Amino acid sequence: MSYFAFLRDNARWLSASYLLATFSGFGQTFFISLSAGDLRAEFGLSHGDLGMLYMLATLGSALTLPYVGKSLDHFPAQKIAMVVVVSFALFCIALANAFAVWMVALAFYGLRLCGQGMMTHTSVTTAGRWFSAQRGRAVSIAMLGFPTAEAIFPFCFVLLSGVIGWRGAWYVAALVLVCVALPVLFWLLAKDRIPSKAEVASLKVEGRQWTRGEVFRDPRFWLVSCGINAPAFIGTAILFHQVYLVELRGWSLEIFVSAFLFMAGGVVAASLLIGPLIDRYSARKLLPYTLLPLCVACFVLANVHAQVAAFVFLGLVGIGNGFNGTLVGSFWPEVYGTRNMGAIRAMAFSIMVFASAAGPFLVGWLIDVGVSLDVQIMGMGLYCLVFVVILSLMARAYRARQAGLD
Repeated sequence: MSYFAFLRDNARWLSASYLLATFSGFGQTFFISLSAGDLRAEFGLSHGDLGMLYMLATLGSALTLPYVGKSLDHFPAQKIAMVVVVSFALFCIALANAFAVWMVALAFYGLRLCGQGMMTHTSVTTAGRWFSAQRGRAVSIAMLGFPTAEAIFPFCFVLLSGVIGWRGAWYVAALVLVCVALPVLFWLLAKDRIPSKAEVASLKVEGRQWTRGEVFRDPRFWLVSCGINAPAFIGTAILFHQVYLVELRGWSLEIFVSAFLFMAGGVVAASLLIGPLIDRYSARKLLPYTLLPLCVACFVLANVHAQVAAFVFLGLVGIGNGFNGTLVGSFWPEVYGTRNMGAIRAMAFSIMVFASAAGPFLVGWLIDVGVSLDVQIMGMGLYCLVFVVILSLMARAYRARQAGLD
C-alpha cells in the first residue's frame, strides 16, 4: 500500500490518534510553564518551590497512570477519551480558579495525568492496536500532533493572557477541549479499526525475546536510559523555567514563544528523515548521534545571549526530540524483541517521566541557591557530550551481543 493510499484509507483513525496527541499539549510542560511567572508572583513561590510542586505532580501522575491506563484494555477508546477530555477541561478550570498552593498542585497533577499521561497513552495505544503491519507509520503520524501543539498553543496562550489574563487563557483551553476536542473525538472514535488477518499474519517475532526482569538486570539498559532521557530532563527543565530565562536575558516572551514554530518544524523534519535512516542502518548504529543536536543547542543557549539564540536553540531541540523520539521507539524492540515490549516500554516510560519530573525542581533549586542558569545549561551540554561517547560504546556492545560475541 502506498503512503497516500494508507492515509486515504485510514484517515478516520489516523486523525483520531493525531488529535489526541495534539490536544495533550494543554498538559505538556511547554504550555503549563507559560503560567509559571504569574503563579510564582501570586503565591509567593520561589523557582525551587514551583519546580518541587511540578515534580511531585508529575511523579504522582506517573504512579497513577498504570492503574487508569489499563482501562483501555477493558473499555472502548471512545469512552476513555470522553472521560479524559472532560476531566482535562475540569483541571484547566481548577488552575484558572486556584486560590491556594494546594490547588495549584492538584491542577498540575490533573493536567499531567490527563495531558502528558492519558491523552498521549490513548493516542499511541489506539494507533498500535488499530494498525499491525503499518504500526510504525501510524504512530509516527500520530506523533505529529505534538509539534502541532508546540507550534500553535504557546503563541495563542501568550496572546490571550495579554488580553484576558493567564486565568482567562486557561478558561479558553477548557472551552477548546469541551467544544472542539470532545465532539470531534466522539465522532472519530465511534468506530474501531480492526486489523485484517493479512496484517496480523505479516508480523513475525524474531530473535531473543527479553522479559522485563531480564532488561531490568541488563546494565546496558540503564546506561542507555541515562543518555536517551537527557532530552526529557533538559527540555522540560529549560522550558519550565522559560519565563525566568526570558526575563533574565531581557527578551520578548512573544518572540520567544514564536520560536516554538522552529521547534515544531525541527521535530517534523527530523522524524520524517530519521525513519528511513533507521530502516537502512538500524537504530543501534544511529544511537550515538541522538544527543548531538541537544548538545549543540545547550552550548548555543549558554553562550549566545542575543534573542536569535532562542530560535537556534528551540530549532535544535526540535531536531533532537524528533530524532530521539523516533529512534527510541525503534531501538527498544530492536535490541530486546517485541514479545514483552509493552512491559519494557512501561518501565522505560517511567524512567522518562522521572527525568522530566526531576528537571524543573533541580534547576529551580540551583537557581535559588545561586547557580547561574548559563552554568547549568553548559553542564547539560557537557553531559550530552559525555553520553555521545557512552552511547557509542553501548551501540558497539549491542552489536557485539547480537553477533554472539558477548
